[in-house]
Amino acid sequence: MLEARPLIALLTDFGERDSFVASMKGVILSINSSAKLVDLSHQITSHQIQEAGYFLKSCYRYFPTGTIYVAVVDPGVGTERRALLISAAGSFFVGPDNGLFTEILEQEVGAKVWQINNPQYRLETAGSTFDGRDVFAPAAAWLSKGVPPSFFGPSVQDPIRRSVAIPVWHEDVLIGKIVSVDRFGNLISNITARQIREFRGGMEQAVEIHIGASIIGDVVGSYSQGHGQSPSALVNSDGNLEIFVREDSAARCLQVGVGEEIRLC
Repeated sequence: MLEARPLIALLTDFGERDSFVASMKGVILSINSSAKLVDLSHQITSHQIQEAGYFLKSCYRYFPTGTIYVAVVDPGVGTERRALLISAAGSFFVGPDNGLFTEILEQEVGAKVWQINNPQYRLETAGSTFDGRDVFAPAAAWLSKGVPPSFFGPSVQDPIRRSVAIPVWHEDVLIGKIVSVDRFGNLISNITARQIREFRGGMEQAVEIHIGASIIGDVVGSYSQGHGQSPSALVNSDGNLEIFVREDSAARCLQVGVGEEIRLC
């Protein structure tokens, strides 16, 4: 059952300079003035679906059950790509069918998906460039008022899933990739703490980490243990191996970013 003041959380690449986010909020509040709105972020790099997917995966578990997430990073707006409503983990996710929700669908096995195509729950506009305002915001607002998911459109059995990089073994080397760079310039990989333990074979032996032209001797416990202006590694609070430079940007110092290969030897 939805709360008396349902929580709607917004994630976009719209920034805050233009009227985009304000318009979405206006639509939601015009339909349900009792809704509580939370900005997850509007600073996702333009058109970067992978970045948005990683961001959403990193934070959705920390919100109350029943939260409605509206995620709009949508380079295919105006095309035939579908608009989706997903029920998973006791919450709802609304946004484009372009792979943005891949991590949610993979982690929440019992997820149910519907297409949003009922004109009753969208705005009528002259153009097709702003589904965040015209499709996703009204759908979230009506959902927050208790409209059942099946009223928005037919069920979907084949939502788009983008390819998600996973670490691979090559002989005695574990090869991963950088999947995100945060605002501090820290390089976040897809190698997990569990995989590091498996690599060590249950022993406390050091690992050697290769990234770009740098070699890092082992994993430290905190940012304060970083080695001056040279790169260091730790396991962050999401359980991922992260490369950092103490009080500096590892991305800038190493001149690497998302997609860069990282190796444990």
